[in-house]
Amino acid sequence: MNNISEISIIFLSGLNEIRNYRSPLFFLTLMCYAIIIFVNVCVVLTIILNNELHEPMYILLCAFCMNSLYGTAGFYPKFLWDLLSPVHVISYSGCLLQAQVLYSFACSDLSILALMAYDRYLAICRPLKYHSVMSKQRVITLVCLAWTMPFCIMAVNTILTYRLKLCNPYINRLICLIWSIVMLACFPAETTANSIFASFTILIYALHSVVIGWSYMFLIKTCVGSIENRRKFMQTCVPHLISLFTFTATILFDVIYIRFGSNNLPQSFRNFVSIEFLLIPPIMNPLIYGFKLTKIRNKILSVATMKMK
Repeated sequence: MNNISEISIIFLSGLNEIRNYRSPLFFLTLMCYAIIIFVNVCVVLTIILNNELHEPMYILLCAFCMNSLYGTAGFYPKFLWDLLSPVHVISYSGCLLQAQVLYSFACSDLSILALMAYDRYLAICRPLKYHSVMSKQRVITLVCLAWTMPFCIMAVNTILTYRLKLCNPYINRLICLIWSIVMLACFPAETTANSIFASFTILIYALHSVVIGWSYMFLIKTCVGSIENRRKFMQTCVPHLISLFTFTATILFDVIYIRFGSNNLPQSFRNFVSIEFLLIPPIMNPLIYGFKLTKIRNKILSVATMKMK
């Protein structure tokens, strides 16, 4: 029984059925990661380098894009290495680290989306209180909490997972996720603490969804009777709603698949479901905000025009 707890290598078998396509997949993945880095860095630098964009809405957007860079860094470099390697393995500690990064990234995204919804609620529904409540210092503090709290909560999940004794070193996925590791445990009774804390975590982030829903309920009620408020809503809230819908759809799809998915589905489809939250939102979000928000679009276009001259 002592050997059970000494598993130090995890085998990721998600790529086993697509060995013949590894070269084109490598270049497509590399191009995708390059695009993610480029568009997110463009938005981040545009906001940081322009003092007139140092407003709550843009600070939150900057944090949103920085979080995308953090989350994708936990997946793409390792995945690109796996595509070039004949054996797809990761150390157990590395597997836990990847799970920690990916889960904290997803939870931070939801926290920042909740802050964005509250920011738009104050800006449109309570404009006189907006600058006193959403000061620059307070927004930066809230952003730091939106990063550190999910990281600490997920660290507890990771520590609870680390104590488990594993009977199987094989994960039939491209990435390490905490639930995938927990399912390798030898003794189901030992996973009770994991299930309880996971339920607590879900409850916390379900409350984030309540904040978002509450904010938009008042936003829509306020905007119905005012042309000016409707214009503000279309300009600043629509990009947030698109980001929120994209994030929610990808995460829910993945969670439903983890819990209820069938092994009879094609491996390529299962692979896409498992990484879509690392593919679609990190590319779409900066593009949506870059095109929709006038100030950011104008700044990026002015820089591009100067470079062309």
